[in-house]
Parts: sequence; C-alpha cells; structure tokens
Amino acid sequence: MKRLRRIRDLMTGRMDSALTEALLGQLRATKEGAWLAMSMIGGEVGRTGAHEQMRSIEHIGDEERACLVEELKTALVTPIDPEDLFRLSRSIDDVLDSLRDFVRESHLYRVPDQIRFTPMLDQVLVGIEALESAVRELASHPTAVVHAALEAKKAGGSIRRMYQYQISRIFSGEVTAEALKERELVRRLEIVGVAIGNAADAITDGAMKR
Repeated sequence: MKRLRRIRDLMTGRMDSALTEALLGQLRATKEGAWLAMSMIGGEVGRTGAHEQMRSIEHIGDEERACLVEELKTALVTPIDPEDLFRLSRSIDDVLDSLRDFVRESHLYRVPDQIRFTPMLDQVLVGIEALESAVRELASHPTAVVHAALEAKKAGGSIRRMYQYQISRIFSGEVTAEALKERELVRRLEIVGVAIGNAADAITDGAMKR
C-alpha cells in the first residue's frame, strides 16, 4: 500500500510538492532568522531576546530539513538529483546555523555599533529570497532556476567582498579585544555568504543535469 501511495503521489505531482515545500520551509525559517538578526543590530530586539527567539527558529528549520530527508528516503522521482537536493538542504541549514552563531556571539560579546553590519545582512536577505525563487521554479522552469541561483551566488559574493572591507577597517586601527570580537561577528556573516553560494551551486548543478 505504501508503494501504491508513492506512485499515486508521483502521478499527481505531490512528491515534488512535498520536497519543495520542505525546502521552502527551511528557507522561511532562515529568512526569519536573518530578519531577527537585522532587528537585533537595529536595536528593535534586545540581544538576549534575539538569542532566545533564534532557538525556536532554528528548531523549525531543523524540522523542515528532517521532513525533506524522510521524503528523499522513499522518493521514486525527484525534481533534481537527490544528492543535489540533499546538498541544497544542507547548505540552507548552514546559513541558518551561521546566523544563529552570529546572534549568539552578539549576545556574548556585546559589540557596540552593530548597525554597520546592515549592508551584509541586506545581502543575506537578497540571497535567501533568490534561493526561494529558485526552489519555487524547480519542478517546471529549469532556466528560471539557474537565473535565480545566479542572483543568490552574486549575493554570496557581495557578502564576502564586504567581509574583506570590514576586516581591512577593523585591523587598520589598534588591535584590541573589542576589535577581535567584531572580527568574529563579521566572520560569521562571511560564512553565511559562503553557505548561500554553496546552496546556489547545488541547485544550479541539479537544474543543469535535467
């Protein structure tokens, strides 16, 4: 009976839907985490409160990833190769994990004037939204997938360039404990950019194989 249900789901398109919905669920949680980080550096949410809220957001992202992994175990046909779907999901998870680390370390380090991280987080949101667009097009428009993934890749590259400028600024002055703390926070956002780029590569690779 279970196999018959899987065949029915394949014929009605529900299988693709379950996989893409799990990915979109991960991305929704990740975007919520990015907005939380933005609210924290803008002073709209306190560091302690942001740290606590991020735990709940991360839990939701983990649940969505677990759903995708379970679907992949029994999927007969997937919109792109299962290996690329798994890579994509893992990279999205890395984005959320690194945002969690950014919020946690902000809570611990108490670095002042965090508003200067706004441009980097702006690009994080651009990258996440581009990945959302790519995932929505997975089942039917591979060309649109590649275009959206390229936008995500560009956002990841922008974040890494901003990181280099921030590091140059930080180390142009006296290397104090506060400067080293700020360097750690900037590094967390650079890791987010790398993970966004990895997610873009995974979905592009999958779309190009179709």
